Amino acid sequence: MAQGMKRLGTPIAALLGVALIALIATSWLINRDALRKAVEAQIRDVTGLELSVAGAIDISVLPASYISFRDVGLKGGGTSDPALQVDVLTANLRLLPLLLQRFEIADLTLLRPRIHVSLKPDGQSNWTPFIQTIARTMKPGAENQVSFSEIRIQDGVLDYQDAATHGTEKFEDIDLSLAWPSISRSFAATGQFDWRGERVDGSISFSDFVAALSGERSGLKARIASAPLKLAFDGSVANRTSPMMEGTLTIDSPSLRNALRWTGQPQPASGGFGRFVLKARANVVGASIALTNVNVELDGNAAEGVMTYANNGRQTLQATLAADALDFTPYISTFRLLASGARDWNRQLFDLNGLSTTDLDMRLSAAKLTVGPTRLGRTAIGANLRNGTLALSVGEAQVYGGIAKGSFGIARSDTVADIKAQFQFTDVDLQACATELFGLSKLSGRGNINVSLFASGSSPFGLVQSLDGSATVTGHDGAISGFNAEQLLKRLERRPLSGGGNFRNGSTPYNNLTIAVKFSDGVATAEDIRVEGPAAKITLTGTASVPTREYDMKGVASLNSTSGFELPFVVQGPWDDPLIFPDPESLIRRSPASAPLLDMLKDRKGGDAVRSAIERITGSGKRPPPAESPTAENAKENAKENAKSN
Repeated sequence: MAQGMKRLGTPIAALLGVALIALIATSWLINRDALRKAVEAQIRDVTGLELSVAGAIDISVLPASYISFRDVGLKGGGTSDPALQVDVLTANLRLLPLLLQRFEIADLTLLRPRIHVSLKPDGQSNWTPFIQTIARTMKPGAENQVSFSEIRIQDGVLDYQDAATHGTEKFEDIDLSLAWPSISRSFAATGQFDWRGERVDGSISFSDFVAALSGERSGLKARIASAPLKLAFDGSVANRTSPMMEGTLTIDSPSLRNALRWTGQPQPASGGFGRFVLKARANVVGASIALTNVNVELDGNAAEGVMTYANNGRQTLQATLAADALDFTPYISTFRLLASGARDWNRQLFDLNGLSTTDLDMRLSAAKLTVGPTRLGRTAIGANLRNGTLALSVGEAQVYGGIAKGSFGIARSDTVADIKAQFQFTDVDLQACATELFGLSKLSGRGNINVSLFASGSSPFGLVQSLDGSATVTGHDGAISGFNAEQLLKRLERRPLSGGGNFRNGSTPYNNLTIAVKFSDGVATAEDIRVEGPAAKITLTGTASVPTREYDMKGVASLNSTSGFELPFVVQGPWDDPLIFPDPESLIRRSPASAPLLDMLKDRKGGDAVRSAIERITGSGKRPPPAESPTAENAKENAKENAKSN
């Protein structure tokens, strides 16, 4: 066996020696001009690009077989500007054909290429001849069929221009490996590049590269991974009359807001738009994308349905989605009607830029919906945004123990928002509804609320200053907290001058409640306010200022008894803590002992003394009455009566 190996090794060594001698001889005898022309011809045949060399040419056979061109320009036929400029273009040669004085390119390496892509309005580009040539030369049975096994791009730059949209993009530090199919119909490209300040790792592969170049149907897999966004597509592609893609699309982003900023899309002005995940069946035709079997998640909200997106000069998004539970709190977290920690309205200007960039048509339904502190049951919402006008409609929402319907619209005029709101609340909990919508916490019971409001302004404060419209409330079986009208009226009926120290305690129950107000330039005027209880009745007139959030109203409270006792009173002060006090003149007139004092007020000489006495009697003066005041005895009786009632 050892002798056999020796016998076999001798001819192998001799063969290697002959090959080495042949290589050395080839390096001496090679026709360098013929090599250059052959390489240029192959590049032209494969790519359809003319090679223009302005720099030096390096040729090597040993230890590596290659030819390098410096300062190279490649351009298509009929074009004046090069589509590709390369600092160093290296063509590695196949060894065996080289020994036979045949020059065949194995692969290409492009060092620091500068690629220019220009898309014309008709959809053609300066690279169209290149693509057509590759499709023709790679087609099975084509004459002079040639190809490269691989093209490597190192430290490249790509400039893209779209003549139709005047858009430009730039990709830098490109490191790509293009697997050029020589015996296989597939094609793959993998690598990295910098785009808009982010490093992107991507790959793309075609199952039938010749079919894809010819516009026929081919399998396609693509992946893009970066810090702001990850995208994957697995399906097919065709380009007969317009680009078409069909397959499974997956998008994953830790922050949709950052992803939109990175891709140059308009960012929503409100909060939220963080974690985003989408998986759907995609059908792409031109600039339109139709998504079915959609599973989308945004800020922890998950929904299913269908979506379509189009960008034909203006971006349009349509969607019909359904979810078990949705939380809209993140999207209104930055919006404040009231200034933080104050009673004043917020004066921060609205950001209305998001209303003019995208058209939206969405239908959304949820079994549970959360908007800030409000919890809604089954809800159906429609949103339509077109040409800067947003219209929201609530088909039906289970809220505050009842049903809500209505619409809300915003129209942009420069920096001013025109607001229109119409809502109907049926059989709702009045305390929860009035507290969250109007900041009124003293009303309880159940009832109906109808609101129709119009306003224009550049901030919440500007809106309430121009507020117009109307509001009606009808309630039943509830109460108004802050005073006990029946108890107070009975006490003042017996002793009109007993004082009003306990006027703001307790609550007034009612059987029926009617409130009708009209808004004009931020002032609400009472048209009909009636509270009808089992023992007392109250009517109110006057106004309430929405900008200052204050009451200026007068009312009459009366007992439902045979006596018919009536007490005028005044409501003044802030909405959340108003002052309610009886009319002093009415109390004095009901007192037989004090009524004559009113006539004495007309006398200038005794007016000051009488006025001082009245203030001490009614408790309306700035200082408390002294111990020897005539009201001291009444005050003691008042305290005893309060103790009994409590």
